[in-house]
Amino acid sequence: MPVMRMRVTGSDHDARAIGNLLQSIDGIEHVEEVADLMPHADDDDSSSAGLPDDQGPGVHELEVEAPNDYTVRRVRDAVEALAHDLDVLVEFEHDEDWNS
Repeated sequence: MPVMRMRVTGSDHDARAIGNLLQSIDGIEHVEEVADLMPHADDDDSSSAGLPDDQGPGVHELEVEAPNDYTVRRVRDAVEALAHDLDVLVEFEHDEDWNS
């Protein structure tokens, strides 16, 4: 079963909208926001707190299980269209199990 991974650069609201879209697509077995495992020095008392680089949109990692390559292509097309409408960036991680 193909597993898609995507990185959404946008607000929590934007990531939720993309997650809701994914859940609504027939054949999607599982959608999960996976935790960012990289440590970040972005706590309130950090020397870089409040810098413009820290004030941008959030990054959300989503993982989607699809039953076949056809559904993967449908998911990708739908997510790209919604990302365009929301004006957010979505990056897809290529998996050897699916072709796009």
